[in-house]
Amino acid sequence: MKMQKSDMKILAALQHDADISTSDLAAKVNLSQSPCWRRVNKFEESGLIRRRVALLDRQKLGLEVVVFATVNLNQIGKQNLLAFERTVESYPEVVECYTMAGIWDYMLKIVCRDIRHYEDFVRNTLSASDAIRELHSHIAVTEIKNTTELPLVAESE
Repeated sequence: MKMQKSDMKILAALQHDADISTSDLAAKVNLSQSPCWRRVNKFEESGLIRRRVALLDRQKLGLEVVVFATVNLNQIGKQNLLAFERTVESYPEVVECYTMAGIWDYMLKIVCRDIRHYEDFVRNTLSASDAIRELHSHIAVTEIKNTTELPLVAESE
């Protein structure tokens, strides 16, 4: 999808505040309301805007620990990979999961109440699977930057 500067302005504004009204959005990006609404609708229909969500403050919810865990599986094969991925998708503590190039098979971002919750999750849930050969935990100490906003660059106007 070829993007114009005005499209990028719309997307940037929506990334910052998905609750913005169409009239306020149109004013912010210097478009009239109808064309602005049509572009947003086009972005939603095409899947460019997947969904609109509320971003919650994990610390205010008592979720104090963020861990990046690197995982290697016992056996690499399509069925083993798919089985591990399906299992990981079912764990609410795992908020992100990536396959990796290099020495690790997967990188997981795990959010827990505290270190005891994380230990219990690893011992009794994640490591309960025979699929995992190796798991290394990297506990985040200080959050410097955490954003869901993607860097947007327009091709042309």
